Amino acid sequence: MQENFGHYSVLLNETVDSLNIKPDGVYVDCTLGGAGHSNLIASRLSEKGRLIGIDRDEYALGKAKERLAKYGDRIMLVHTNFVDGAEVLKSHGIDRIDGVVADLGVSSFQLDDATRGFSYMQDAPLDMRMDRSEEMTAYDVVNTYSERELAKIIDMYGEERYASSIARKIVKYREEKLIETTLELSEIIKSGIPAKNKQDGPHPAKRTFQAIRIEVNGELNIISDTINNFFPMLSPGGRMAIITFHSLEDRIVKHTFLEKTVGCTCPPDFPVCVCGKKAEGRVITKKPILPSQQELDENPRSRSAKLRVLEKI
Repeated sequence: MQENFGHYSVLLNETVDSLNIKPDGVYVDCTLGGAGHSNLIASRLSEKGRLIGIDRDEYALGKAKERLAKYGDRIMLVHTNFVDGAEVLKSHGIDRIDGVVADLGVSSFQLDDATRGFSYMQDAPLDMRMDRSEEMTAYDVVNTYSERELAKIIDMYGEERYASSIARKIVKYREEKLIETTLELSEIIKSGIPAKNKQDGPHPAKRTFQAIRIEVNGELNIISDTINNFFPMLSPGGRMAIITFHSLEDRIVKHTFLEKTVGCTCPPDFPVCVCGKKAEGRVITKKPILPSQQELDENPRSRSAKLRVLEKI
């Protein structure tokens, strides 16, 4: 069992092994969180190696700093959104790296800290910000978005079949009073789902909470940009390993990775290539790597995790 202030690093060994760590290499953890992946990466580096850890959450950075202190100057921690990470690295004179890892899930300690407002199981103010310096919260989304906007994000980001019904219930409820807490919202969501569909499967509020969290943090908008920003910095043979937790994230990663593998785009009847386009990378994982049964037993939250790996040619 992995323990670090309530954090379990999903697909830990599979992810770090997939990077083919070079002891003197430079590696980036885009989603530092509980520093599980970073700790294992750093343990495989020599004194010449370097690890840059990035996180939007200052609390996570503080805890990670304590955990990684034993590695001294090998570690650099950065408070920023990972989509801006490549530019931050360049500003510090780092323009070549050997590997990148990103775990796109919400950290366990964020879910378990009731005050953060991520959980539908504990009562707390509607927040859901990964970076508490940002202005928009879940409260703003729930209480200011139109019924149409709510239905759209719940359907698109939550893949919730009762999105329209849930949006309608939210808007109707807030006509009487604004929605302020997670359990209050959870009960409203339940009221928008037919009774027979609430008996089996995940918690009825799970998909809607996921959708609101994604909207608050702009999570899907930045995945492709992050891949495209870091990929040019990879040395030949350098790898990018990304863990996703639902189909929309996985689809974006899969397609963005595949774009890097496309070579000549000339029509088949051209005798020679005139476009000059060459494949920049190769996908290491033809199918995503999934958690083992042991990991699923230890951490049920990992059940939807998928790891994909891309190598720079």
